[in-house]
Amino acid sequence: MSYVRNVKDILLREEMTKEGEKLLYCCDICKKSFSRRGNLTTHKCISTGEKPYHCDDCGKSFAANSTLKTHKCSHTGEKQYHCDICGKTFPGFSNLTRHKRIHTGEKPYHSDICGKSFTQKGSLTTHKRLHTGKKPYHCDVCGKSFTQKGSLTKHKRIHTGDKPYHCDICGKSFTQKGNLTAHIRLHTGENLIAVISVESHSLKKVA
Repeated sequence: MSYVRNVKDILLREEMTKEGEKLLYCCDICKKSFSRRGNLTTHKCISTGEKPYHCDDCGKSFAANSTLKTHKCSHTGEKQYHCDICGKTFPGFSNLTRHKRIHTGEKPYHSDICGKSFTQKGSLTTHKRLHTGKKPYHCDVCGKSFTQKGSLTKHKRIHTGDKPYHCDICGKSFTQKGNLTAHIRLHTGENLIAVISVESHSLKKVA
């Protein structure tokens, strides 16, 4: 009886696939559906925090085998996927896909609230927090909250005093990359050149 039921299940899945049905595997926790069993397995690992795939080189663990494969390229230096437009190479196909949107201008992720579009899903997720007011990243020192993890990282440097961006010319350090960039212009005179250029253009117009 069990054998018959299993065969029926297999035939049903094959039939559904032929008919174009993609969502065959359902998560028994949140009811989300997936086209492949592997995707469901990865989803469950993310939900539970389980990371069964381990890197032999550094011991780091991952929820998905594909993520582990991409990570391993960081040790070997291997870059498998090449952009046919600019020639840049990437360790994973998804990295290449995201990169190519710079060339094509494609923005497949749309906000259903304001209609704004984005090249990456993560950017859309962050944007939506502007509408919802959600700030999931909290400072464990002062309790301040942020919409982006990067913003929290920058903020925490106020408490720790960490200044990871260093000027190669004078050795001065900064908490943010933008501050270092602005500082370097003091050495290169880039701002001064820009001011002179604008003033020169204005004088020509007056003349």
